[in-house]
Amino acid sequence: QLQASGGGLVQAGGSLRLSCAACGRAFSMYQMGWFRQAPGKEREFVAGITWNGRSTYYADSVKGRFTVSRDNSKNILYLQMNSLKPEDTAVYYCAADRNPSIATTVSQYDYWGQGTQVTVSS
Repeated sequence: QLQASGGGLVQAGGSLRLSCAACGRAFSMYQMGWFRQAPGKEREFVAGITWNGRSTYYADSVKGRFTVSRDNSKNILYLQMNSLKPEDTAVYYCAADRNPSIATTVSQYDYWGQGTQVTVSS
């Protein structure tokens, strides 16, 4: 079970840190990802991280502004979001994938959190 939190309302240029808490001892075995879905749009990949945190991957739209990390001792996934833009407004979801490499499509992920709303005002 995944529980995302940390969303909110922020002005453009501001920062937020999202968290995703996982239940169970298998968290460290999963590749993890963040996705987002804006109204009327499809869910899209934002960032991914391998089970050991050594490799990360980002969508071009967030590269250099967002940082994904994880703490396997606490079963928590993070997404640090800086220099936020109005186009970052969306519901953000965390997801877990049993495959051994970072996946970037929705269908490749096995488990999903409930989402947290991020709204960036101009």
